[in-house]
Amino acid sequence: MAERFDVIVVGSGVNELTAACYLAKAGQRVLVLDPRPEIGGVAAFQEICPGFRLEVSPSSSGWFWPKIAKDLDLAVSQEWSDPTVVSLNPNGEPLVLWREMERSRDEIKKHSPADAGKWDAFCALMHRLAGFLENLYTQSPPRLMSSQAVDLLMLVRLGYRLRQLGKVDMIELLRTLPMSAQDLLDHWFESELLKGTLGATGVTNTFQGPRSGGTCFVALHHLVGRPAGAFRARTVLKSETGHLPSVLANAANRLGVEVRTGVAAKIAIEDGAATGVVLDSGETIAARTVISGADPRKTFLELCDPTELGPEFLRAVKNVKMRGVRAMVHLALGELPKFRGTPADGSLLRGVVSLSPSLDHLEHAYDDAKHGSVSAAPYLEATIPSLNDPGLAPAGKHVMSVAVQYTPYRLKEGAWDGPRADALADKVVATLTEYAPNLKGAIVGRRVYTPKDLEDGFGLTEGNLYGGELTLDQILFMRPIPGWAHYATPIQRLFLCGDSNHPGGALPGLAGANAAREIGKS
Repeated sequence: MAERFDVIVVGSGVNELTAACYLAKAGQRVLVLDPRPEIGGVAAFQEICPGFRLEVSPSSSGWFWPKIAKDLDLAVSQEWSDPTVVSLNPNGEPLVLWREMERSRDEIKKHSPADAGKWDAFCALMHRLAGFLENLYTQSPPRLMSSQAVDLLMLVRLGYRLRQLGKVDMIELLRTLPMSAQDLLDHWFESELLKGTLGATGVTNTFQGPRSGGTCFVALHHLVGRPAGAFRARTVLKSETGHLPSVLANAANRLGVEVRTGVAAKIAIEDGAATGVVLDSGETIAARTVISGADPRKTFLELCDPTELGPEFLRAVKNVKMRGVRAMVHLALGELPKFRGTPADGSLLRGVVSLSPSLDHLEHAYDDAKHGSVSAAPYLEATIPSLNDPGLAPAGKHVMSVAVQYTPYRLKEGAWDGPRADALADKVVATLTEYAPNLKGAIVGRRVYTPKDLEDGFGLTEGNLYGGELTLDQILFMRPIPGWAHYATPIQRLFLCGDSNHPGGALPGLAGANAAREIGKS
């Protein structure tokens, strides 16, 4: 007789584990399956070379809703990097931004006294607007056409929160969301370095440049949950005991969730409803509910039999914009990089080191990518996690993770392979060595993940780290697909819980928590 569970979750990323924990806490018998040998998806640690380890992509280091930690009794604390970003300057001293607006203002004054005078007002406005998004993100998206009392009440509450912003901020929100980052920043500031530093937030993991409409929304998305003025802030991991996948896996074990790794499965469907999964071995495991953490294309075109779905829905699935645009270059270092204009002790390197010196730099990098080429002068975002967690590297040594944007999934000439990956890493190292002359000689190992590697190794369609781009037509009640924004699918008893759903990537656990709440109502 086949095994049977109440819920089977396909995938073991932060969202999947969060959903599993919530449902197990509600009394469900839950099984988590993952084809990879370790849990965590792209948030899992991988070895660069012996003794040096990094998360594949630090995209999970965004805001973790404190209510999840409270509900699931998780021993996790949210601490933001300080400084938040060191922005490299090809023409002089870098720009350093801090968690505190006052310290950032003093730094900005060195580059533009006029911009420093506007900093507090800008930060306060962005914080208020991001706060409105936070209210939207911690619940399922509104059902605009529903006549159900609970949905109408949600719309009333949403309207009330919008009115609470006040007339000026309400108009500012509606004006800002569809704007380009360039239009907003040109309105406020004059320093090209400051505008490039802030504008990079609006294009993170998106196949757009700062002149594209809607990049202001992306910037606000990446401010949700952060202190006012903490632009580019990331969570600080001081030891693996605070690593979210590990914390959630321990909670899952405590709650009775069964986790099996190295097990590939497809979703079994009968009479239009999910009935469980079929393993590669041919074994069938039955379940009342199946949840996929994969993106829509992976779920409906590979994990499911597409013939179970209607042509209009399949067309919508195929039209979801994925367009992976980031590669990761991981470096094992024998010594700390000595970036020009920063202290040798690395005290300014605990957050992000950004190469985004102007909006023009970002736009030109995007121009290359949209024509199918790796950017001649890419936007780089580096972190050195071993400064906060020395256990990631041998004593006195370090690891550096460099996110490389723009690196398109589809190349105009050829395809991603080993030589092209090596050429990308060489370009990244050469570029950063211009700012940290000792970097090239400090490298003792490296590992590259191109968008194709992210697809092949981690199931991320086109290497998209968010399961779909955060464009205005793919957010809120239109994410991942208009008409199917509440984690349910056309296949009964099959739900989605990954970053492809509301509220999107860089908010670890929120989609999983929202999905579990919706599943609990069904």
